[in-house]
Amino acid sequence: MGEEVRLRDVEQDDLEVFYQQENDPEATSRSLFAPRERDRFMTHWAERILGDPEVFVQTVTVDGETAGNLVAWWEEDKRFVGYWFGREYWGRGIGTKALQLFLQVEKARPLYADPYEGNTGSVRLLERCGFCRTGMIRHGENEHIMLVLADT
Repeated sequence: MGEEVRLRDVEQDDLEVFYQQENDPEATSRSLFAPRERDRFMTHWAERILGDPEVFVQTVTVDGETAGNLVAWWEEDKRFVGYWFGREYWGRGIGTKALQLFLQVEKARPLYADPYEGNTGSVRLLERCGFCRTGMIRHGENEHIMLVLADT
């Protein structure tokens, strides 16, 4: 039968799983995101994610196992969403279900996302959840697709 996808608050033990997921070579290659070393990663999560009351973060579980995370944060006047899932959860509809659940709770609209243009799985996930392409932006040397989920 179907897998049970749920969201819950982040627990301390989740951070080790998130750290391992961020350091997966295939994931970093697809996202063009350079993983942080352990101390920087833990400090980032403690201070910039869990320590910021304007950041909304949830752990994604599949059948009770930590599968990844979803995060919404402010960059100037724009609210962004991002996520990271363990590779073993890719291609199974888990990201779509998790983002749909997250969007029921995260009510800010418009909501933005800017995945690397070569990360076609991430772009498809966002489009399945109602995000529309609005253009391209550059992060350093790389082109990213700007997507927005407008007011419904």
